[in-house]
Amino acid sequence: MRLMIIAVGRARLGVERDLFEHFTDRLTWSLTLREVDIRKRMPDDKRIAEEGRLILEQVPPGARLIALDEHGRDLSSRDFAGKLTNWRDDGVSDIAFAIGGADGLDPAVTRRADLSLAFGRATWPHMLVRGLLAEQIYRAQQIAAGHPYHRD
Repeated sequence: MRLMIIAVGRARLGVERDLFEHFTDRLTWSLTLREVDIRKRMPDDKRIAEEGRLILEQVPPGARLIALDEHGRDLSSRDFAGKLTNWRDDGVSDIAFAIGGADGLDPAVTRRADLSLAFGRATWPHMLVRGLLAEQIYRAQQIAAGHPYHRD
């Protein structure tokens, strides 16, 4: 199973990137990051639509897509781990996670998603979400392995 995070924006040096790298360095599961970025100024609605198009272009054919969206489902870590391992066990080879920019995801991305996932009801900075997601993927890996990292 290959995991991919497709995220709007380029990560700069700092604590958000450090957090992301802290957990990705610990993973044994395959995880890649693809960043999409628009440098050209345009109205917000057009920029969000273009970001959505760029995200969807990066999703591998046949991949399951999980959209990180504040209106998505709030899964426990065990339920998240179960979703990933069930897809793995069903032969899904690619799972892509979409993280929008500061203004969120284009509706085309959430419509295409197999799952919309929220990290609680709070709004999180999109660069911080990368680190939160990497930690939850690491936690899911540890849960699937029966490792005591996750404690109920």
